[in-house]
Amino acid sequence: NAVAAPMPSKVLSVAVKAGDKVSQGDTLCVLEAMKMEQVVRAPRDGIIARVHVQSGDNVTSGSVLIEFES
Repeated sequence: NAVAAPMPSKVLSVAVKAGDKVSQGDTLCVLEAMKMEQVVRAPRDGIIARVHVQSGDNVTSGSVLIEFES
């Protein structure tokens, strides 16, 4: 029920907040790693339970970015 960072990166933007309804493929946040932007998309339909990051945060590989409600 969580979306994790695929690699060490910087959070450029966060497009959702707790309580938002999202559909599979919707943009959750945008990360930057090695001067390349990577869009993190919703793996499924659901409701956002918690957002663990904000713009400007540095994250490590495997860090939880966003949690979905069960």
